[in-house]
Amino acid sequence: MSHTVNQSNRPYDQVLSDIVDYVQDYEITSPVAYTTAWLCLLDTLGCGFEALEYPACKKLLGPIVPGLSIAHGVKVPGTAFVLDPVQAAFNIGTMIRWLDFNDTWLAAEWGHPSDNLGAILAIADWLSRTTDKTLTIKDVLTAMIKAHEIQGCLALENSFNKVGLDHVILVKVASVAVVAQMMGLERQQILAALSMAWLDGQSLRTYRHFPNAGTRKSWAAGDATSRAVRLALMAQAGEMGYPSVLTAKGWGFYDVSFKGKAFTFQRKYGSYVMENILFKISYPAEFHAQSAVEAALGLRVAMAAAGKSAADIKKVTIRTHEACLRIIDKQGPLNNPADRDHCIQYMVAVSLIFGRLTARDYEDDIAGDARIDALREKITCLEDPSFTADYHDPAKRSIANALSIEFSDGSTLGELAVEYPIGHARRRSEGTPLLLEKFTTNLARVFAEPDAAEIRRRCLDYEAFVTLSVNEFTDMLALK
Repeated sequence: MSHTVNQSNRPYDQVLSDIVDYVQDYEITSPVAYTTAWLCLLDTLGCGFEALEYPACKKLLGPIVPGLSIAHGVKVPGTAFVLDPVQAAFNIGTMIRWLDFNDTWLAAEWGHPSDNLGAILAIADWLSRTTDKTLTIKDVLTAMIKAHEIQGCLALENSFNKVGLDHVILVKVASVAVVAQMMGLERQQILAALSMAWLDGQSLRTYRHFPNAGTRKSWAAGDATSRAVRLALMAQAGEMGYPSVLTAKGWGFYDVSFKGKAFTFQRKYGSYVMENILFKISYPAEFHAQSAVEAALGLRVAMAAAGKSAADIKKVTIRTHEACLRIIDKQGPLNNPADRDHCIQYMVAVSLIFGRLTARDYEDDIAGDARIDALREKITCLEDPSFTADYHDPAKRSIANALSIEFSDGSTLGELAVEYPIGHARRRSEGTPLLLEKFTTNLARVFAEPDAAEIRRRCLDYEAFVTLSVNEFTDMLALK
């Protein structure tokens, strides 16, 4: 059966048109956005390199059918894989999200906008190798800024989690828009690709919450980026779009998946999100717990000075914000690393007992220490409405936690509050050297000297780095 569908006179939903106007026409001019995107690119790839140390991640990488390779394919950083752009997006997206250590955006909806790099880098490398387009790192940074902005602005006022949908829907939407533009698709083709992203059945949050928390949360973003690339390629081939995908009565996204509510927006698209992105610098902790871990480690120093240890603790109280309670306030058994890295009690307990929090601390051998669960049972979370208000305040966007400790002998430690964790934009100058140190550490997990030194030299010289061709960059990061 063959159909010819003429949609030339059907206007697309305004939300879709605004996104396409932005990716096609808006010029990024903010130096802060570009330098932050540079830091974000390095940090995101570094997170992927660390993930390669984990067999549970590595088993999912490579071609979709073992043994296949293609000519002129995408080189997956830190590996020897050469893949088609759809599967390469899945590989890159899965690596960078696996350990929950890449960037974060917190608003009505939460998420990790650097997840979009899976699609962006895959398409940039593929275009550089198969077309006459000469893409540079500057082009990648521009696409990252725009993907961050789309995902982040949609998240500011619209809570997908409250209707049970996972935030990776916004990764797919942002990725499909920017990669379709990178591919040179016409306006109607980008609109079609974008409409298909909204039309998909969307991921449920089931895999992020008790009793089903599991590893899908570590590859869901990779899945979203690969789907975005697939939809952009379909639109390029001429697949039709669906102009009222959001607003169609009874059958559109709003009525089916968003309780009949239309999206609302706090601001127009620009470069705000990248400029204010949150980095996970010191701890691989779900971001609502970053300030709690920072406070716990500070209290551990005070505890030691007072001659106390975790064994002396009777009670820990955490004043926090509503989103923290909803996402990571957990009691009862924690079944796997994915469960543990979304439990504020686990993260605080490990910090107080060991004086650290690393990705390895979520693994079974560490979690088997009986002291952790014993201390978890003594930790209580309470909402502070002022913390919740400041969390949503555009002028503050704090992620505050305050910890206090009562000991078995009746003594106490004064409360330690941290409003803005080290990765917050308000602490960017303090955090940047630590972020670059994190990149250097992660680079060494995959590359030996002198290769690591050469990569550092190329990547850390911003002015030269942004002129580097994408395929030269990915050649440099590929294993021989």
